[in-house]
Amino acid sequence: MLLGLSRGFWVMLAVVLVVTAGAIVLPRAYRVALLASGYMAQTLCTGVFVSDRSFDDVMAQDLTGPGFGLAVFFQPSANPKAEAVTVSANGIATQTSLHRDGLGCTLIHDVKPETLRAQSAGLFSAGTSTNSDPDNAALWPEGERVLAWSPPDGVDGEALAAAIEDIFAEPDPAHPRGTRALLVVHEGRIVAERYAPGFDASTPLIGWSMSKAATNALVGMRVMDGAINLNDSALLPEWRAVDDPRRAITLNELMRMTSGLAFQEDYGSDLSDVAQMLFVNGDASGFAASMPLVHAPGTKWSYSSGTTNVIAGVLRETFASERDYLRFPNARLFKPLGMTSAVLAPDAAGTFVGSSFLYASARDWARLGLFFLRDGVWQGNRLLPAGWLAYSLRPTPLSPENEYGAQMWLKLPLSPGLGEPPMPDDGYYMLGYQGQAVAILPSRDLVVVRLGLTPDGGDWDTARNLAPLVYAFPAKDG
Repeated sequence: MLLGLSRGFWVMLAVVLVVTAGAIVLPRAYRVALLASGYMAQTLCTGVFVSDRSFDDVMAQDLTGPGFGLAVFFQPSANPKAEAVTVSANGIATQTSLHRDGLGCTLIHDVKPETLRAQSAGLFSAGTSTNSDPDNAALWPEGERVLAWSPPDGVDGEALAAAIEDIFAEPDPAHPRGTRALLVVHEGRIVAERYAPGFDASTPLIGWSMSKAATNALVGMRVMDGAINLNDSALLPEWRAVDDPRRAITLNELMRMTSGLAFQEDYGSDLSDVAQMLFVNGDASGFAASMPLVHAPGTKWSYSSGTTNVIAGVLRETFASERDYLRFPNARLFKPLGMTSAVLAPDAAGTFVGSSFLYASARDWARLGLFFLRDGVWQGNRLLPAGWLAYSLRPTPLSPENEYGAQMWLKLPLSPGLGEPPMPDDGYYMLGYQGQAVAILPSRDLVVVRLGLTPDGGDWDTARNLAPLVYAFPAKDG
């Protein structure tokens, strides 16, 4: 996604910077500048107020480097009292991201800050706005206590140690790897955990498109509630006109990325639909839902973050009140799983950005992976419908090489010419921009979390870098 900021962006930015605030700004250049200021504001707000990092650290580590050379033309400012960050380019293309407990950071666009504050006032009980801590004396995953661990018979300890070192190594400074967190869960317990300087077990980090797996779980819960069905159509008010072809789209087709809606998922273009949806438009679900049909529903697969945000809007339609909807992820998913750090951020329209804006610590991402590994059962309680995991992992035939299920990846792309071993056939994955990954390997009773910031052209390949670690663990008997 940014959006490393393309050369075209800086050309357009130069145009923006030479016009005065009262002049006519070229629409395209202005949209690109809004994208940059929105990305910076959101990154700084979440880094400071969600991840509890310093402003200077976020600027240095997340907004400096290749592609950001002219970021000096933007003036970011943090307001700790208001828990907000504002960014502009010499007073032009101003964007503000506002933090709210339990809801993360939201780009406010044309909404007044006091409106957003009123939306979230009293939403969570006092002292539990970001989830109640479980008893930290309990053993992970119920609590945070981690047992000392030594490799049992069959685990190649030397190979595991070497794989971990390689995951954090930086063999070529010109092509950074950028790993920030690694966590390995074997047989339900943490067996390896490591963090880069400045990050630790309590640091929430963005999942980008790994967020889609949480959206999958939330849909499953509403299906279990009887509030919605996978075969339902006419899902949104704006699609329900008799002559609107989008009324034929089913929830199942949205889940499987076969809706037929137009959407440009291009991370190399600053004006692509995905970039504008996340950082310029204040209504991600509405933006994506407004797209025309370019294929008949169910006839073509096309990966689309917009589709997931449409699903977030469909979920909203199943609740009687906005407040019930905003409480839903915490009450039904994060709190039961003990995901104490997790926040799913809504946009200015009040709809969750289910495609991209879930923030959680490595331990909490591992809890989500373990939840799927356990077939939607947690502490003996079934939280997802029986058969939901099987549905989610059933390949979508229209996807290339059956690589996609329902908001879940079933295969990793292999790096050409490297000859690395393929991952186990039964593996499935949450994957996100800049190398985010949760690998779930049932045949090895294994969940592996890797979080980081790998820039475009960086030296990270999920299959290449995780396969040696995975194969250090033996397959289960039978």
